[in-house]
Amino acid sequence: MNSINTRMIEEIHAAVLEVAGDEAARVLVITGTGRGFCAGADLAAQGAPVPGLSVGQGVAHGMDKHFNPMMRSIMDLAKPTVAAVNGTTAGGGVGLALAADIVIAGKSASFIQVFGPRLGLIPDLGCTWQLPRLIGRARALGLALTGDKLPAETAAEWGMIWKCVEDADLITEAMALAARLAKGPANAFAEIRKAFDVSLGHSYAEQLDYERDTQGMVGDHPNFREGVTAFLQKREAKFTA
Repeated sequence: MNSINTRMIEEIHAAVLEVAGDEAARVLVITGTGRGFCAGADLAAQGAPVPGLSVGQGVAHGMDKHFNPMMRSIMDLAKPTVAAVNGTTAGGGVGLALAADIVIAGKSASFIQVFGPRLGLIPDLGCTWQLPRLIGRARALGLALTGDKLPAETAAEWGMIWKCVEDADLITEAMALAARLAKGPANAFAEIRKAFDVSLGHSYAEQLDYERDTQGMVGDHPNFREGVTAFLQKREAKFTA
């Protein structure tokens, strides 16, 4: 079920760094093998005591040293990310999926917040940041306090994910979307995500100023000139990084 352990964290982190440093790589797609996307943290692997630390301090140490840097690397990637969620995704797996810019799920997929009702913990890997913003406080609390399974179709209806598709079409849809994004202006895509994130802490007037400043910056990029030229010539734009 693709539980998250130290080896997986290292491999994901390495993959993100590889994509970030490869100019030919335009999009990152994350999916799970087998019957589930991710069952959350590998609790057996996390049970080893850390000398000099309490159990809770050991958990926090593991998050600070391993889990959180992985999540930051995904969120900081200046290229579009797509998550193709197959089957069950639970606990931190939900945070891993929602770190992607666009999430597509198969109809058999589901999202479960097991932290509180099953483990006596709070949601982590960004879940407490993502869920209230995506589906509102009431629904986020409902999921976190009950641990109820949220079907993919409902997640799409609530706006938690981009869309739900037939299981057999999941990877095809995800890769087709990735191909579309790969043709787009990566610099502008990164700024779009950033603009949406910072808007949550801005007033309307402050966001207008932010849009002005950002437009001034991206407007100087060759992609804008290419986009305008392609539009006037009625052809498909050929964007650079």
